[in-house]
Amino acid sequence: MSDPVRIARFTTTDGEPRYGVVEGEPGAEVVAEIVGDPLYRPIQFTGDRHSLLDVRLLAPVIPRSKVVGVGRNYAEHAAEMGGETPAEPVLFLKPNTAVIGPNDGITYPSVSGEVHYEGELAVVIGRICKDVPPDRTAEVVFGYTCGNDVTARDLQRRDGQWSRAKGFDTFAPLGPWIETDFDPADRELSTTLNGERKQHGRTKDMTFGVAALVSYISSAFTLLPGDVIFTGTPAGVGPMQPGDEVSVTVEGIGTLTNRVVSRG
Repeated sequence: MSDPVRIARFTTTDGEPRYGVVEGEPGAEVVAEIVGDPLYRPIQFTGDRHSLLDVRLLAPVIPRSKVVGVGRNYAEHAAEMGGETPAEPVLFLKPNTAVIGPNDGITYPSVSGEVHYEGELAVVIGRICKDVPPDRTAEVVFGYTCGNDVTARDLQRRDGQWSRAKGFDTFAPLGPWIETDFDPADRELSTTLNGERKQHGRTKDMTFGVAALVSYISSAFTLLPGDVIFTGTPAGVGPMQPGDEVSVTVEGIGTLTNRVVSRG
C-alpha cells in the first residue's frame, strides 16, 4: 500500500463485512468501499461510497493469530500498580476472540467484581516477520488504531498471571479504523469514563517505544498480517461498571467508544 489512508471495516444494511477508505472532513466523512482485505491485496475501489453515519463500524482487524499485550510500559502506570519499571518488556497474549469494534458492548464477567479500562495505542502488523531490527519496523507495520486492554483486576491478582483476566470475550476493543499515516513517537492518549477524563499521557513516555517492542516481540513470536500489539497504558486505570461508557482517544487516529454491559 503506497498512499497513507484510514482503513475501516464496516457493514451496511445487508450485514456483510467489507472494507473501505475513510475520507472527508470530521462530521462529513464517507467510506469509499474497496475490494477485499487491504492486508492482502492492493487497494482497489469498487466505486461505492457510503456516509460514515450510514454504516456500522466493526473492529478494523480481526487478528488471525494473536493480540500481544505489553504490561507496565509507562513508568507512572507501573508505579500505580505497585511495581517498578521493568528492565525488559512484559508480554502477555489476548485471544482474537476478545476483539470487538466501536460501539460494541464490553461484557462484564459474572466471576469478576473489578473490571478496569486501559486505553492504549495499538499497532497492526502488515506482513509475516521474525527478528525485526528496530530500524526496519516501518516495513512490517500496516498501521495504528486505538485499543482498550480491558482487565479483570481482581482475577489478575488472584490468578498470578494475566491470561484469564485480560482474555475474556470483548476484552480487546479496537477502532475506529486503522491509520496508516501515523508517527507514534509523541502522540496524546486519553481515556474518558462517562465523559470524565481518567487517563492522559503521551506515547513518548513509553518505556519501550514501538520500534523496540516490535523488535523484541518478533524475537519471540513470528508476527503475522493482522496481528495486533497493545503498547501499554498510561496511569489512571480504574474500574467501570455496566452502563458506563468508556472512550479511548489517540491523537491523529480518532476515538474508540464502548459501553459496558451485564452478562445476559
